[in-house]
Amino acid sequence: MKRITFILASVLSLVLTPLSAQEFQKGLDAYNTGDYATALQEFRPLADGGSLDAQTYLGYMYDTGRGVVQDSAEAVRWYRLAANKGDEVAQYNLGQAYRIGKGLQQDYTQAAIWYRLSAEQGYANAQYSLGVMYDFGEGVVKDESEAVGWYRLAADQGDADAQYNLGNLYKDGKGVAQDYVLATALYRLAAGQGSSTAQTNLGAMYVNGLGVLQDNFRAYMWFYIGATNGNELGGTNRDIVAESMNQQAIEQAQTMARDCIRSNYKNCGY
Repeated sequence: MKRITFILASVLSLVLTPLSAQEFQKGLDAYNTGDYATALQEFRPLADGGSLDAQTYLGYMYDTGRGVVQDSAEAVRWYRLAANKGDEVAQYNLGQAYRIGKGLQQDYTQAAIWYRLSAEQGYANAQYSLGVMYDFGEGVVKDESEAVGWYRLAADQGDADAQYNLGNLYKDGKGVAQDYVLATALYRLAAGQGSSTAQTNLGAMYVNGLGVLQDNFRAYMWFYIGATNGNELGGTNRDIVAESMNQQAIEQAQTMARDCIRSNYKNCGY
């Protein structure tokens, strides 16, 4: 799975004066309520003055055309200003721009460089993205062991995509010793955050008895959940498993699946 998501700064990256902090908060409040004109009015002078968060937000506004005419090159300019001064969110966003070629020429090598700078500061999105680069050999020499290390760092911070990808590597024994139990545990963590691919893979672990006892009932439940969340393979596998189940078991599994979804994956029969 390859996720491309630009992220906004969530903390103040530059020590601000009380007045400028108030101005930033005013801009942030306006941004969060959709008043982009006021947000722009507050962010621009702060960005010109060197506020890393204001620069990152301004970059994002140009990136998405919120309050300004969409301009990817201008977004990159603001991201780079903050990234060059060490802002991990801007570094990540600049890496994203290089990876997809948005506002500049696509360059996987540069993407990996900026991801690493952000990842080394502990930024989970960058750790996951750098793991993807090593997993697929984009901008770096393919190295599944290195991918495992970066995925694990992001997974430990709760990143569902990293948990899913790390689960795949443990399932297949790539870059790490094969471990179905750990793969299942990682799929379960990602499934609990709504990842339809992890939900479908968790169903596959149950139907094949990998890392868990073979259980068509729970396999059907997770396939059903994955399909409900848009995973086509989940729907296909659900229907295959249903052929070996009686109608009563199918209805019970469906009820459990719906309860699981309604409980935000807290009440899933385990």
